[in-house]
Amino acid sequence: MPTTAPGFPGSRTAEPAEATAARYAAATAHLDPPFAIVDSAAFDANANALLTRAAGKPIRLASKSIRCRALLTDALSRPGYAGIMAFTLAEANWLASMGVSDDILVAYPAADRDALSNLPWHADKITLMVDDPAQLDLIDAVLPAQRPPIRICLELDASWRPLGVHLGVRRSPLHSPSAVGTLAAQVIARPGFQLVGLMSYEAQIAGLGDAQPGRPAYSRLIRLIQRRSARELADRRATAVAAISEHTKLEFVNGGGTGSLHTTSAESAVTEVTAGSGLYGPTLFDGYSAWQPQPAALFALSVTRRPTSRIATVHGGGWIASGPAHPSRLPQPYLPRGLRILPAEGAGEVQTPLRGAGQDLRVGDRVWFRHAKAGELCEHVNELHIVSGSQIVDTVPTYRGEGKAFL
Repeated sequence: MPTTAPGFPGSRTAEPAEATAARYAAATAHLDPPFAIVDSAAFDANANALLTRAAGKPIRLASKSIRCRALLTDALSRPGYAGIMAFTLAEANWLASMGVSDDILVAYPAADRDALSNLPWHADKITLMVDDPAQLDLIDAVLPAQRPPIRICLELDASWRPLGVHLGVRRSPLHSPSAVGTLAAQVIARPGFQLVGLMSYEAQIAGLGDAQPGRPAYSRLIRLIQRRSARELADRRATAVAAISEHTKLEFVNGGGTGSLHTTSAESAVTEVTAGSGLYGPTLFDGYSAWQPQPAALFALSVTRRPTSRIATVHGGGWIASGPAHPSRLPQPYLPRGLRILPAEGAGEVQTPLRGAGQDLRVGDRVWFRHAKAGELCEHVNELHIVSGSQIVDTVPTYRGEGKAFL
């Protein structure tokens, strides 16, 4: 029976924290921190749980949440996973050239002229995101008129705007179905383009935890917002699809994220959903009531000093996640249990003092951390060591390890 992370749901028994730490220590005894691992049993359990939550809808992999070609390939080999959502066009060109996928949707509009100039080599495999005619103008300015048709996906803004209040992230200017229909007609009328998809990402549902520790009132408010937002978006998304259908038939309608697969997949207008972070299980997903992925991606740091009998200091640690400046963006000590970062110092560039249990830590011992986000961990290491049981069964390069830094 596969093991699971201590204290996290996902299988019939949760492995004690001491046993998990012992497995990782045995598997990586020959390595010097800092380094990162992926626990294969937790990765597999998360992949299966995401499929259950997708309820039969294909899952498109968010590559920014993985940033490792080998693990993207591994996930895509599993039934139920199909296609990639890339975060830059340069990345999409590279993944296509390496044969990772022949169905790559770029999640954000592209203004990279060099990447656009290389797009015709992979035009049948890559779909660009558009929400403004100016983006079409840029493509036409870079690419010759005689070219393969450029596949286009429109982005419907998924934010909820009750009484004019904007709840969600600032993405596409296309919020109404009529605006989507107008741009769809413009794309179809322009030579050199083929409209194939519609995408909308409900960040206020998929990317916001509704069960945040120590904040019960706030969590209840988030759940209320998410329920009402999901109902509003389902209606608006279906209407937007209908508006486009007056002009052309779409190949796909994409929605969702790890935190909203169970609601987005239930929409009849949606043909596929997107996920990625759930495979690694970063700390930001600990605050979700419907499902918490198992921690699969971890990094290890060495204890280098003991400034007091109650504090152990590790070397490095300042791998801060993107987003608003907030303690939730800090990496968190995971094993041994009971350690916490000092609020006055946070996670340091060169050292991170830790207070709490585990005061038998000695110089040379290691502490295991979890990153706040998923793929950003891979920007700090060249490789991921795949751990199965008490052994490293493979070591695979990250994007950084392959010399790629797309953002």
